[in-house]
Amino acid sequence: PAVDVARNLERWVKCVVMRTYAHSTLLEFAEAAPRLHVVNALSDTEHPCQALADLQTVKEVWGEWAGRTITFIGDGNNVATSLAQGAVMLGTSFHIASPAGYELPSNVVEQAMQVARHGAEIRLFRDPIEAVKGSDAVYTDVWTSMGQEAEAAERKRAFDGYQVTAHMMRHARQGAAFMHCLPAHRNEEVATDVFESPASVVFDQAENRLHSQKALLLTLMANRASGA
Repeated sequence: PAVDVARNLERWVKCVVMRTYAHSTLLEFAEAAPRLHVVNALSDTEHPCQALADLQTVKEVWGEWAGRTITFIGDGNNVATSLAQGAVMLGTSFHIASPAGYELPSNVVEQAMQVARHGAEIRLFRDPIEAVKGSDAVYTDVWTSMGQEAEAAERKRAFDGYQVTAHMMRHARQGAAFMHCLPAHRNEEVATDVFESPASVVFDQAENRLHSQKALLLTLMANRASGA
């Protein structure tokens, strides 16, 4: 059982980075080993390590977070959830455009707005063109994530019209960045000319996964050392 693995590991190491499917497994693991730092590298509902890298990237592009807007085009998935949570905590508004049945969960919106700062808000759209208007960054992710392969054909039909194109980017604020957590399916959720355009910061995001996660581990280890 995962709880037994956790109880062993807390006697050997200070931190575990978990990439799993069920978020409940991660919570059970962490509860079973209270002395162990447990980092969520990805679960079916959240992807906070990706959000750290994303928010570091936009800080490098914008210089500040407050008063800015990120628009996510596509599934209200784990990436969208963590990005929404992190963005509003820093004063960045979050827009998301999704087809019916794929919206950001209402409980995510409610929880995120409880910690929103500097007037940041979350807005849900059906029309992606409306969603990107006035945005400082346009973000997308694959339409079919790991574990959803059986839904691929259905999802492709549902997300028709949600591809990030040059036409869509022109409705965002001038100089808006294009973002993607990678790997990307070119000419599916994003047109290749957008992916390869000067607006694209996707490989900066990928690089910042290294830097932001090193900072996270350093912070956790420093806190543990100071409290020992």
